[in-house]
Amino acid sequence: MKQATKNMPILLYNILVVSLALVSFVLAVLALVTKITLNEGPYRVIFGLIWLFFLIDYLIRFKRAKSKKDFLISNLFDLIALIPSHPIFIFFRIARIYSIVRYYNLLWRFGLSGKLTNALHKFLYDTGFIYLLSISLVILIFSSLIFASFEHDSLQNSLWWAISTATTVGYGDITPKTDGGKIISAVLMLGGIGFIGLLTSTITDFFTSQDKHNDETDALKDLTKQVTRLSRQVNQLQKELKKEAVPKKLPTAKNHQKNRRS
Repeated sequence: MKQATKNMPILLYNILVVSLALVSFVLAVLALVTKITLNEGPYRVIFGLIWLFFLIDYLIRFKRAKSKKDFLISNLFDLIALIPSHPIFIFFRIARIYSIVRYYNLLWRFGLSGKLTNALHKFLYDTGFIYLLSISLVILIFSSLIFASFEHDSLQNSLWWAISTATTVGYGDITPKTDGGKIISAVLMLGGIGFIGLLTSTITDFFTSQDKHNDETDALKDLTKQVTRLSRQVNQLQKELKKEAVPKKLPTAKNHQKNRRS
């Protein structure tokens, strides 16, 4: 009872975090669909207060973290969600909701945890994919923000430029004109392409190892079946040999005397 009472403030706080994240999702969808501006009217106050709440939440968790390095790597999505320049960054708060879901083991409680979630967790964390993805997103986003500042272009166009550049597609529809834009382009070409390559190689290695593991598992199952079949045959042969090895009953002395009299 005391433990439940002690954990109640944490539960209420996490419910507040999830509720504010969902409210910010609704605001982001409205901003993207209806083209409203979150920096004007009543939306500015609501958006600003929610942003301030998550900023304080992030700073407190960062201060209380035992390893600052691990915290920064594990919560890169939370940091991206604090970028106030565009509503699309709000959707990265899904990572905060997912961390709360994992904290209370809600997937397991609702019977959703199983082979799928285990495989997903193995793919994301055991392979290091989630960390590579986080770093790649940070590089893309900050490159696009710096590019937009130098080139005086919109963030949407800058994000498109960053993605097409990092993936080596290079459509050429957006090119840097300023010296600062050219420098950040060179940095993105060298650093971003490396991380994108690591992402694709990690995905390929994971599925290749999974196929190899499945083949080995199937071969092991076949071998187990063969061993079981051979064990049954050996047991059957042993039973037959025991039957043949049992000596026939020798004639008793009484029967021997009867035979002599006759």
